[in-house]
Amino acid sequence: MTDKPAYNALFICTGNSARSILAESLLNELGQGRFRAYSAGSHPKGEVHPLALATLRRLKLPTAGCRSKSWDEFVEAGAPVFDFMFTVCDKAAGEVCPLWPGKPVSAHWGVPDPVAVEGSDEERRKAFMDTALTLKRRIELFLSLPLQRLDTMSLQQELRAIGKQ
Repeated sequence: MTDKPAYNALFICTGNSARSILAESLLNELGQGRFRAYSAGSHPKGEVHPLALATLRRLKLPTAGCRSKSWDEFVEAGAPVFDFMFTVCDKAAGEVCPLWPGKPVSAHWGVPDPVAVEGSDEERRKAFMDTALTLKRRIELFLSLPLQRLDTMSLQQELRAIGKQ
């Protein structure tokens, strides 16, 4: 066990009801204590989409504590200082974000919105699973990076490249 504190990462999406929630849970699980992930929205829906929760359960990931919240929560006194910040929807990537203390390394990891998918229940479930698996792959690539050996500019480039995969 290392005595190095965990890295803090924030996943941002407009509604904070699906993509950012999935990413938060995935990084918390896959990061095995090396990371503490959070999620937030610029205009949160106020509730997590039921299919996001069902997808997390299908992946055997915890759902306790999943909630839709505003990014305003993370600029208040006592909020975590972030090392990394990821936008996971194109709309949030284009918004003016708050000034984050600590100047986190940021990247855009846009994925299609599974909430917007219309069709049968099976098609909608598949859209959520596809989104989760894309985020999982990107998070696994992120976790494989030698973070202590990369300077900020190199790390920024690596994170942006991961977002295109």
